[in-house]
Parts: sequence; structure tokens; C-alpha cells
Amino acid sequence: MSNFVLSACSTADLTEEQFKRMNISYICFTFEVDGKEFPDDLGKSYPFDEFYKKVGSGANVKTSQVNETQFEEYFERFLKEGKDVLHICFSSGLSGIINSAYTAREVLMDKYPDRKIYIVDSLAASSGYGLLVDMINDYRNEGKSIDETYEFAERIKLNINHWFFTTDLTCFIRGGRVSKTAGTFGKLLNICPLLNVNCEGKLIVREKIRGKNAVIEETLKKMIEHAEGGLEYSGKCYISNSSCIEDAKALAEKIENTFTKLNGKVIINNIGTVIGCHTGPGTVALFFNGDKRVD
Repeated sequence: MSNFVLSACSTADLTEEQFKRMNISYICFTFEVDGKEFPDDLGKSYPFDEFYKKVGSGANVKTSQVNETQFEEYFERFLKEGKDVLHICFSSGLSGIINSAYTAREVLMDKYPDRKIYIVDSLAASSGYGLLVDMINDYRNEGKSIDETYEFAERIKLNINHWFFTTDLTCFIRGGRVSKTAGTFGKLLNICPLLNVNCEGKLIVREKIRGKNAVIEETLKKMIEHAEGGLEYSGKCYISNSSCIEDAKALAEKIENTFTKLNGKVIINNIGTVIGCHTGPGTVALFFNGDKRVD
């Protein structure tokens, strides 16, 4: 059994069962719906179906990251048990949370000089972040030390490919990621933006594709082009979705029919409430191990 704790943020968009099965601890962001605050606790306090109905109807939503004090309290409970901590943090390209984690680490290292706390900037989001944590856990389970596991995490994190598309531009317009003018024309023309997460962990629009079926096919093509080994890809594959499970299943079926050597079935999770505050309903995201992100 490993003598260190592997940890992540709730924005890895894994399920409670997945976190428990992999023995991964997590710390929760918070979010607000019409002024009322909730923990981002994997859909327990605010079920995903209810959340996306509320967001889709125009509710006022916003998110809050974990602060330094919360990180101190969270990390310290492991240190008191005599355990080291490897925390894989939500992308610095999407949130400033990693700064709170770094500050808490500095404070605690003065109190526990014999312990180790490593912080990794995942440069990842949603279940791509979850896939990264899953791969790091597999490596840890080979009996690797915290130092070896930290080095592995830093080495592979940019190989996690993220490809997103949305069939509902409403929240992207509301959040400023798509201008009102472009959004209006996009809706009229049935444009579905195809985005990815770049090497800085930021969400970038890569293509504008007309029609849902076409963007699903293009997302599949991105995996064929970028997956490790191409059609011989034998790693894990995750999909997350925001209240559009049928679209997620359609993409998963195409992937399983195309990549016959996958490590198990495509895992479909929900886009959590924090990321969902920004995407709204209608987003499907695909994650796999592949080419290193360089732009």
C-alpha cells in the first residue's frame, strides 16, 4: 500500500464511486445558483439533471475556488497521519486555484518539515483531468514512490487530449467565450464549435462545424489523428457531458467501433456543476492519451 495520498479537485469530474475505487481524495470547489451556495460534491447536493435545467432556464450561476485556508485544513489532516501528499490541481489556464494550493503548501512545510507535499498543475479539465488522475493512480499502484509518481505526472500531463463540442451556445455567449453577434449567427446556422484544451490549459475554439452529426464525426477524426498509436490505441477513453447523454453515447459507440483495442469501454461521466456553470447544457467532451499538446 502506498504511503502517500493521491489527491485532486472535484473538477476532475469523476464519480464518487470512481474516487473511492481508486483511493483518491478530493477537495470541493463551490458554486452558486441564484445566490445560494452549494459544494461541488459530485452531484450529491445538487443533482446534475436539476442543475442543468436551472442553468438552461437562465439561472444566475457563478463559481468559487478553494482558498488557502481550506487547502491548509485539507492537506494537514493527511500530514497529521504521517502521510505525504501528491495533489493534482485543476488547470491554471482555467482557474487560479493552484496559487492557493501553493501558498498552503509553503505554510505547512514549515510546520511539517519531514513531510512532502507535491502540487501538479494538471493543465487539464473535467474528465480529461480525471483520466490523468486515473493514469497516475495506475502508475502509483505499481509500487512507485511519491517522487517517481510526481515525475510521471509531470511527464504525461500534456499527453491528455481534450476535445469538446457544444450544441447550445447560450452559456458560451453569456460567459463571453462567444460574442453575441457570432452566437446569434451560430444559432441560426446550427454551428457547433469544436474546442480543445491547449498546452497552457486554456480552452480554445479550433473549428466551427455545421450540424451535430458532423461535429461528432469530426471529434472522432481528432481521436483517430491524435490518439497514441492511432487506430491501435489501447489506452483508456473518457467522455463527459452536460445533460446530453444521447450525444455522448453516440460518440462513445463510434469510438468503440473504431478503436477495437481500447482498455475497456468508454467511460461516460457528467460534466460537474463548476465547469457546467460555464458550459451549460449541450456540451460533450472527449479525452484520451495521445500526442503531446504543443499549442
